[in-house]
Amino acid sequence: MSESMLQARLRAARLKEEIRHFCAHVMPADLLAKSRRHQVLDKADYLRWMRLLQTQGWAIAHWPREHNGQDWSPLERFAFEDELARQGCPWVIPFGVKYVGAVIYTYGSEAQKRRFLPKIANTEEFWAQGYSEPEAGSDLVALRTYAERDGDHYVVNGQKVWTTYAQWADWMFCLVRTDREARPQKGISFLLIDMKSPGIKVRPIATMDGYHHVNEVWLKDVRVPVGNLVGHEGEGWTYAKFLLKNERTAGALVGMAWHALHRLQRLAKEQGLLDQSLLRCRIAEYELRFLALEETAYQAVEAMMDGSENGGEASLIKIRGTELYQDIAAATVDALGPAGVAWDAAALHAGGLPPLRPDDAGGLLKDHLYNRAATIFGGASEIQRNIVAKVVLGL
Repeated sequence: MSESMLQARLRAARLKEEIRHFCAHVMPADLLAKSRRHQVLDKADYLRWMRLLQTQGWAIAHWPREHNGQDWSPLERFAFEDELARQGCPWVIPFGVKYVGAVIYTYGSEAQKRRFLPKIANTEEFWAQGYSEPEAGSDLVALRTYAERDGDHYVVNGQKVWTTYAQWADWMFCLVRTDREARPQKGISFLLIDMKSPGIKVRPIATMDGYHHVNEVWLKDVRVPVGNLVGHEGEGWTYAKFLLKNERTAGALVGMAWHALHRLQRLAKEQGLLDQSLLRCRIAEYELRFLALEETAYQAVEAMMDGSENGGEASLIKIRGTELYQDIAAATVDALGPAGVAWDAAALHAGGLPPLRPDDAGGLLKDHLYNRAATIFGGASEIQRNIVAKVVLGL
């Protein structure tokens, strides 16, 4: 093992210890309890959370030092998300600090860096991701939202869908087609769009967990200053691939699986279910799958650091992590028994406790319902398998 890799491992281990101390002694008890019960967190909760991370120096620690980050290695970034998820902390909202922030400091103009990066770092402005469309989800290159140049503005028309938290967003980074004649990948550009612009309508999409996560975003004759074009016109696909690589290497997948598995183990013990051989076998299977996921994920991150990756690691982690999480969640609902049947979305929204014990039963069911989509968003499992087949098997 190289000296640099050894140092990265030591830093990652120290960071995990710091996070455990943070959860035990710094994290507000009400916010941590609400998150661990899987109750609904509103915008105020997430703003509080993201600003708390920034106070700790963690929200943008993966950014370069020249942009006030700490230049975390990929291993530190992965360990950070992994340990937060294991501790049951809220989701680290990625759209600003992880996605568009990285695109702006890598490809953006100096004016864009000055304008946007400080407010992204402090979560003064909330961002949404304008990628998917009704006929361009996992096949993102098929997008149709069109931006036509008109003097010093682009005029944007089209529709985005499944746009997470667009109802809260101040800004949306958006893939648009600026050249209908060019090859599909070469006709795409990356725009930063003010959500207060005339012509934008946000409509909620109902999900079966009863919570407002995702939206349709309609854009009709929306005027966007040319200065909000990131990089070069027609090069948006390059920036999109850069961003999607960040999206698909989330350590939270490992941490979420660990947290869910330990909750299932505790629940089975509390409910006196460990004498059921079928449930014991399911738990044992999930433990083995988790250990394989964890080892593969950390090896993959280290491969990314030393340049030995083959390009399919992120897809493999996405497939195995989301499918394991779904299976654990389904087993947990089974173990809840009657408490897994009663569904009170209002209690989750109000922050109160559900009507049946255990007190996180409603939140566990909410997560089970919502995460049926986990094998679709961020690149469907079918697409991820195609990527693995191509880069690993050469098919």
